[in-house]
Amino acid sequence: MKSKLYNVFIIEDDFRVANINKQFVEKVEGFQVIGSASTGKEAIDFLVETNVLPDLILLDIYIPDVEGLELMWSIRKKYQNIDIIMLTAAKEVQTIEEVLRGGILDYIIKPIDFNRLEQTLQRFVEKQEIFETKQELTQEELDNVRVVSTSVIEKDDKASKLPKGIDRLTLEKVISILQESDKEGFTAIEVGNEIGASRSTARRYLEYLVAAEQVKAELIYGDVGRPERRYVII
Repeated sequence: MKSKLYNVFIIEDDFRVANINKQFVEKVEGFQVIGSASTGKEAIDFLVETNVLPDLILLDIYIPDVEGLELMWSIRKKYQNIDIIMLTAAKEVQTIEEVLRGGILDYIIKPIDFNRLEQTLQRFVEKQEIFETKQELTQEELDNVRVVSTSVIEKDDKASKLPKGIDRLTLEKVISILQESDKEGFTAIEVGNEIGASRSTARRYLEYLVAAEQVKAELIYGDVGRPERRYVII
């Protein structure tokens, strides 16, 4: 069966960058670029006049005829069913905070890495497929479809390439729990209770951190039953 084709619209004032972004998008199976704009006016005119709205917009913050995030908020208010990925050189915390409050799909800082963009597009497809086939979501399913990263300025290249099933937001929450507590480590059940997820989900994140040598696992022996693994931040 042929997979669904998702339409992408690019808003970028540099035509060379727009062309590179188009090539990147169309390298990913299931996506096609249906248009581009270099100004806010061109972008709004396209959205008003097109017969087929895009599923996804790649938006730069620095657009010459609009101020700040005015264009993002305008699109967000009028076209709530269109997801937005910010592709921009802006690194200011105040700007990033405002963009995240706008409910965007992801925030990627230029220069754009193809693998980073591909990862976001694949997660977008997973999210769409889940929303189209389910009436309700479990916490684990919700964690897996959330795309936007809280670490918008990547610490290193390795950190930007998490394996499938490991969501950065949830991972950072787990790390925070381990770092901020006075307890000598947590069990998977305790971490699951803290993050509102199942024991198996919590264990998956904890074992990932063990493999990444950020956490160590120790066996603890209770009064009754089998020994249990306790996880301690290194």
